Amino acid sequence: MRRRALITCLVFVSGCTLFAPVNVDTKKHVLDIIPLDLTSEITHSATLLVLVPETMPAYATTQMAYSTQAYQIAYFTKNEWAETPAQMIQPLVVKTLRNTHYFSEVLSPPYFGRHTFALRIEILELKQDFTSEPATVQLAVRCYLSREATNEVVATKELSVRKLMADRNPDAGVVAANDAVAQLLRELATFVVEKAD
Repeated sequence: MRRRALITCLVFVSGCTLFAPVNVDTKKHVLDIIPLDLTSEITHSATLLVLVPETMPAYATTQMAYSTQAYQIAYFTKNEWAETPAQMIQPLVVKTLRNTHYFSEVLSPPYFGRHTFALRIEILELKQDFTSEPATVQLAVRCYLSREATNEVVATKELSVRKLMADRNPDAGVVAANDAVAQLLRELATFVVEKAD
């Protein structure tokens, strides 16, 4: 009787172990740096609507991309973005453009009322590149500034930033990615203010 009870307990305990979920701690990372040294502009009556960026399919995910060989992309298994790059970058664009004080209002969806200009961004690339020494983060976007009244594109620009990583690991890549975003936002703000003038 004791032997049967002991075997039953062992089977039950091993069964719990077999079917218990595997504890894999995934680190969630954010992009949250904006440039703080922007030139303060004279405020105009124009308003700007910043649309949620469109993203190339390889980067339209919370998975964190990297390359170890040319023309190939992979994703870290225990490190990922807290949100998609588009979801993280869009509010940073809005904050940065508000900080220029050029526009009377900088709006974002779900607002779709009247506005003077609209800014559309495509995220072309955001990855950690381990094919070089030292490793780098590559960030590239294409921007379209259009006038709402005529629906015409006023200006288009492709911006690309490459930042060195302090180490060859995902954490160093996140730091470099934040530096890259801050630099790109500074260049984006300059582009938008110049072309909206």
